[in-house]
Amino acid sequence: MSTAPLSPSGKPYRPCAGICLFNKKGRVFIGRRNDIPDYDMPHPWQMPQGGIDENEDPLAGALRELREETSISSTRLLRRARDWMTYDFPPELIGKLKRGKFGGQRQIWFALLFTGEESEINVLEPDEGRHPSEFCEWRWEDLTTLPALVVPFKRDLYHKVVQEFADLPAAIASGALDG
Repeated sequence: MSTAPLSPSGKPYRPCAGICLFNKKGRVFIGRRNDIPDYDMPHPWQMPQGGIDENEDPLAGALRELREETSISSTRLLRRARDWMTYDFPPELIGKLKRGKFGGQRQIWFALLFTGEESEINVLEPDEGRHPSEFCEWRWEDLTTLPALVVPFKRDLYHKVVQEFADLPAAIASGALDG
């Protein structure tokens, strides 16, 4: 088994799954983090993401994280990203994020299609209140606008996610992926 990659800080990357959740119009779910005040760090929006538990299948981890953050369970897998992607925490945040254990995150991204009704989405009391809220609001957004909405240290990764799934919005909106 290979050694986990280290961030430039010398700390390991946290293994995570990211979810690019499309609605039937080809727009992407994005949540406004409730722990990032605008005055502290602008651009508090992000797609759902979270840690993969030890020995957990990455897709199972993605689906679990999506439910824990949004209450959403009505989805269909469209595609898994070809490669894992990383981002580094800024040096001033390393000691504050994830108890200082990690220097960044190593993520595998999944494109999912939301197949439910919007009434299923509950970011304020996710998974019937079993998990703390990470988002205070949500909306559907165009895929290409996402990098401008996230914290600066995640922008390069979001550009890669946009490139990875760039063909999906038009295919979804045209109905080419139905069935």
